[in-house]
Amino acid sequence: VVDLFDGQRRSEREIAFQLGGVPAVPNRLDLSDEDLLRNLRAVQKRAFDPADEDPLYQGDAALQWLEGETETADGPTPVRFANFSVEMETGTGKTYVYLRTALELARRYGFRKFIVVVPSVAIREGVLKTLEMTKAHFRELFDNAPYRFYAYDSANLSQVRQFALSDSVEFMVMTLAAFNKKDVNVIHQSTDRLQGAMPIHLVQAARPILILDEPQNMESQLSRVSLADLNPLFALRYSATHRNPNNVVYRLTPAEAYRRKLVKRIEVASTVVEGETLQPFVRLISTRAEKRVLSAKLLIHKQLKGGAIREAEVVVRPGDSLWELSGERDVYEGYDIDEIHHGEGWLCFTNTQRVAVGEEIGGEKASVFEAQIRYTVEEHAKKQATLAPLGIKVLTLFFIDRVDNYAPADGPIRREFERAFQAVRDRLPQWKGLAADQVQGAYFASRRTRDGQAILEDSKTGVSAQDKEAYELIMRDKERLLSFDEPTAFVFSHSALREGWDNPNVFQICTLNQSVSEVRKRQEIGRGVRLCVDQTGARVFDERVNVLTVVANESYESFVAQYQSEIGEEFRAEVEARFGKPFAALTDAEQRQVRREYGEFMAPKPANARQRKEVHLRKERYLRPEFKELWERISRKTRYAVTVDTERLVNDVVLALHDVTIRSPRVTVTKAKVDLNDEGAFQAWQMSGSRTLVSLAGRYPLPNLVELMSDLMEQTSPPMRLTRRTLLEIIRRAPAKQAQAAVDNPNEFAAVVVGLIKDKLGQQLIDGIQYRPIDEWFAQERLLEQESVLSWEDLIVPAENALYDGIIVDSQVERDFVIGLEKRKDVILYVKLPAWFKVPTPIGNYNPDWAIVLENKDDPARPLVH
Repeated sequence: VVDLFDGQRRSEREIAFQLGGVPAVPNRLDLSDEDLLRNLRAVQKRAFDPADEDPLYQGDAALQWLEGETETADGPTPVRFANFSVEMETGTGKTYVYLRTALELARRYGFRKFIVVVPSVAIREGVLKTLEMTKAHFRELFDNAPYRFYAYDSANLSQVRQFALSDSVEFMVMTLAAFNKKDVNVIHQSTDRLQGAMPIHLVQAARPILILDEPQNMESQLSRVSLADLNPLFALRYSATHRNPNNVVYRLTPAEAYRRKLVKRIEVASTVVEGETLQPFVRLISTRAEKRVLSAKLLIHKQLKGGAIREAEVVVRPGDSLWELSGERDVYEGYDIDEIHHGEGWLCFTNTQRVAVGEEIGGEKASVFEAQIRYTVEEHAKKQATLAPLGIKVLTLFFIDRVDNYAPADGPIRREFERAFQAVRDRLPQWKGLAADQVQGAYFASRRTRDGQAILEDSKTGVSAQDKEAYELIMRDKERLLSFDEPTAFVFSHSALREGWDNPNVFQICTLNQSVSEVRKRQEIGRGVRLCVDQTGARVFDERVNVLTVVANESYESFVAQYQSEIGEEFRAEVEARFGKPFAALTDAEQRQVRREYGEFMAPKPANARQRKEVHLRKERYLRPEFKELWERISRKTRYAVTVDTERLVNDVVLALHDVTIRSPRVTVTKAKVDLNDEGAFQAWQMSGSRTLVSLAGRYPLPNLVELMSDLMEQTSPPMRLTRRTLLEIIRRAPAKQAQAAVDNPNEFAAVVVGLIKDKLGQQLIDGIQYRPIDEWFAQERLLEQESVLSWEDLIVPAENALYDGIIVDSQVERDFVIGLEKRKDVILYVKLPAWFKVPTPIGNYNPDWAIVLENKDDPARPLVH
């Protein structure tokens, strides 16, 4: 950033009378637009294209400015200032970097007046805390150069006069709300305290340098006008992701921060329900209104063809049936969509049950929360026992779904936490004798009634007026939380803890909310990715210590995929804003540029990467006698007959049941580490097997097991039918250990038995099947109906000896097979049989792949083999 102003003369400390004669010691910029643009190009080239052999980077088309008009002491005045953007991943020291940058600008060029503009009270308090904590460090680093810092306070306007007239470095920290309402804000009103002047005029005369912290929250037209009202010299924008990337000079992506070990390693402990509970599960993910059509996205438990039950997303409209969409599962009978209300975000079924966005019906929310809390507290105790000798205190952050589930004395989350804490309390010496209330702290938005009673509330935005009290408490206690003298180690919050609050010693984040929570995963993870500190406040860089465990109520694959998707979405929007075109329309050069700056995973495939191509029938091969003879051999159709030995089938299934383990429905946890793949994208790698935390056995009424098995057999492909007597006989003869399994987890028992029936029945069919020719044939003339076939060019293998001039392959195995056939000298002719060439079997129609004519060199009497 400092090099952007290369060639700037150092400003002297002298009072000037600016804009209507207002006195100030202002910042001054002597560089021309061309000088700034040349410097910008040099900085961008160094940051994004260091390779001399590929001088691709040309920077943005032109230097980007923010222009407008503002009212000064001199009347309406045009305002024009450049914006420069620095992109740094959350938790990598953004505040430290821009403060040090400002002090370096002061040392090199004499710039003195800086306004740090923040979108919220939380971030303001965080900036002030950093300024306080780094004071001694910066004074040592910058030869004891004096500087002052303070929060703008409308009740203390002498600070504004000091800001304008001081000849030392000044940092004034302001929330955007302090100056973006001209009819309300004191800064826009004349006052006797300044001899009738408006405070804003003093600020304007100082030509401040704006440091915009989280500028993506300042992109509205009102915000842009308000920033121009300050009459800045230029603006420096610092964020993890910029909505409008103005003159980006540096980018530290999440992947690069992770690769360079500037943030904690991440693990995901996936806490999910395994085993079907035979309850209707519905979670409303979102509603949508488009072209007068209402729809909703639901998560349900769907039955697959093999009988297994899996979570699946479905899109529904009024009148749709979850019974049909779930694979005709009886538990969803009556769950037809009656009404979707997009504005209020809810859906109602014909059975009168209603679910709001983010809520669910059925499922095991309470049991999952119980398992998450128990696991999180156990992990906390293990880490604290390991890290305490190193002088490191462990903190855990819980994001909860609703304040009412925690705040009351009998709140379910509070109760589960107390039980979990009591179970591990004696493991740590510092916890002995402490009650659960002494180690937990809660930070929620609140409001007060007329009689002074504080009422805690859910907060969706994290920026409401009610949040201020909570934020101030968080900022005040931030350092104290790091001390062993403070017993508080578990922090509970709704969604108030967003940008502006994080703590370097958060080692666990437990998300006791739905996976469709309004709090994005980047926000959740961002509260705990900073590298930890010890009791002296010194940063610890050991990567074995710096591990953040996220305890999530979804699969680790889903969690990490969503995390990566959010990063991709943010960067995609940024790229489109930067280039002014859809992502898919980027040129090859622009794609290379995007890959270099953001990572290989960002680049889209070129629009012409896949071309269409036709393969053609070779009629001379079609008419050859060798092919005619081949077709005569394979074209006659058949009918099959099988004999099933029921007693053998029952015995085989029962015998196989001895080797099967059927577990009860349960809540399990599986841990996975998060790391980068070759393209710079985050992926999950499983670290451990699943471990049962909560058993769900015996919680639900038992179904009719024979009917359940019969239904599963009907839904296999192809359907199977056995008499109820045969199914009942299998149940009766089942090993003793499976009798309890049938009670604890009837659905999984039924699915396992049906799978074994299909397997053993298949073996009997193979042993006892007999094919008999019938007087029907596949007509060779049907091949002439497809003299050419269209496919993707990259799926076609050129073929010299085949019936067609190219083979359309479905896999690498088929590609290798075709290449092998082409290399063989004894292959006279071959054909990949068309999809309509099907042979009936007891387990469905089968499409043979290949028919081949080989030269038989061992038997001259039979020169060809088919």
